[in-house]
Amino acid sequence: MSTITEVKKKTKISEDTASNHEIILYNDDVNTFDHVIETLIRVCEHDSIQAEQCAMIVHYKGKCGVKTGSYDELKPKCLQLLDAGLSAEIN
Repeated sequence: MSTITEVKKKTKISEDTASNHEIILYNDDVNTFDHVIETLIRVCEHDSIQAEQCAMIVHYKGKCGVKTGSYDELKPKCLQLLDAGLSAEIN
């Protein structure tokens, strides 16, 4: 039998896990490194080094998680990435 505290902890953990989504950026043969880096700086608020590292990971690995947060926070950012011509989705 669970205590109220145990149930509250389990509920809190479930809520925390449910709010952690991630924008995944995918490689393409269309966009330049500069465009990807500039877009990550503008949309995802990366600094230049972080944006460059993400662009390199996407290039060599095919994809990279570029931003985490709640679905509601990430949706407009993902749409901005898509509007900029990048390939991205929220997981």
